[in-house]
Amino acid sequence: MTSTPRLAVLGTGVMGEAVLAGALRGDWEPSDVVATVRRAERASELEASHGVETTTDNVAAVRGAGLVLVGVKPKDVVALLREIGPALEPDAVVVSVVAGLPTTAFEAVLPDGTAVVRTMPNTPAQIGEGVTAVSAGAHASDEQVATVERLLAGTGLVVRVAEKDQDAISALSGSGPAYVFYVVDALAEAGVLLGLTRATALEVATRTVLGSARLLQETGEHPVVLRERVSSPGGTTVRALHRLDQAGVRAAFADALLAAHDRSQELARSLAPEKS
Repeated sequence: MTSTPRLAVLGTGVMGEAVLAGALRGDWEPSDVVATVRRAERASELEASHGVETTTDNVAAVRGAGLVLVGVKPKDVVALLREIGPALEPDAVVVSVVAGLPTTAFEAVLPDGTAVVRTMPNTPAQIGEGVTAVSAGAHASDEQVATVERLLAGTGLVVRVAEKDQDAISALSGSGPAYVFYVVDALAEAGVLLGLTRATALEVATRTVLGSARLLQETGEHPVVLRERVSSPGGTTVRALHRLDQAGVRAAFADALLAAHDRSQELARSLAPEKS
């Protein structure tokens, strides 16, 4: 495989386009990339935004591609894999950004020996601030996984995990932005209750979460240590945190992630294809 293999992006929804944009922020040139679309207007958007080649022909797109990113909806995966399988290059790596589907689901449909790498990006990947977990399938070498990690580097943090941990990653970081947006909205609503304008409350809540996350990242301190520095004995913050504990917020987060984890496994079972 060349140092910068040709990339075919099959499915240019939110995650597909996020990876495409990240690749272009990294080592890939627009001439290295082809993206498939269903609508002419979508082709025009991608060509204008990224300068990449577009096509409606999935089979043509994968010919000559060393990396084939599959970003279609889970229900469309099997049909797509059966369509492109015979046209894949012998050393091509199929990269999944499809939530819930294990590498075995891809390997069951693709030609024997095809290298598959499963990834789980989250939506901040759109602005290069995402988290993506990467897991190798049965036939993917360390070198191939490293190439996929390089592809994803422009989307933010990339972590390699055992595939058995992908459901946990999905529950934590895949769904995680929704939890953060939920908390920001709750903080802003509380600010409105206290008399702030909605615009001011939302701006302050957003910047507070952003600044706190950056402080946590840049200092490397444990969150408990940073929390205690804000919590003077007998003060307002301690009183507020005590109320959150009384409300079971910590336990609610644990229950929420367990529910997301279990649902991910349910979806994987329901979507698993049979060997063709």
